[in-house]
Amino acid sequence: MKSFAITPASEADIPELIDLLGVLFSIEQDFTPDPDKQRRGLVKLLASPAGHIAIARDPASRAVGMATAQLVISTAEGAPSAWIEDVVVREDWRGKGLGRALLDAVLDWARSQGAVRAQLLADLDNAPALAFYDKLEWQPTQLGARRLMLDKA
Repeated sequence: MKSFAITPASEADIPELIDLLGVLFSIEQDFTPDPDKQRRGLVKLLASPAGHIAIARDPASRAVGMATAQLVISTAEGAPSAWIEDVVVREDWRGKGLGRALLDAVLDWARSQGAVRAQLLADLDNAPALAFYDKLEWQPTQLGARRLMLDKA
């Protein structure tokens, strides 16, 4: 029996989503928690028809995990592809199937939108996350992520 529920997030969930992103960005080397930026991003993602946020709640309705997905058009696939981001589960909820259920929720949404592939990025120093994705048979690629900041927003 599951002791959590996963639903699409709404604007009312933003404070708890910001808190979860703080947990995630505290362990990722490329990002720093910034509640104002996270709020702006979440508002835009929730308003986008090409985006989806799944939130997991415990029996007391406390947010204990989240995952996001956004669609892009893949010229390699000739179809939409889903970028999966912001997969985070509170430490006391890890190992209970919640991460897999969150991924299933965003992947189901992506499939319903016509996506034929999903990809994600994981911090190379986050051994538990890498082991989790390996266990779920996410395949490593030969592509290396690069970034360029376009402005200070």
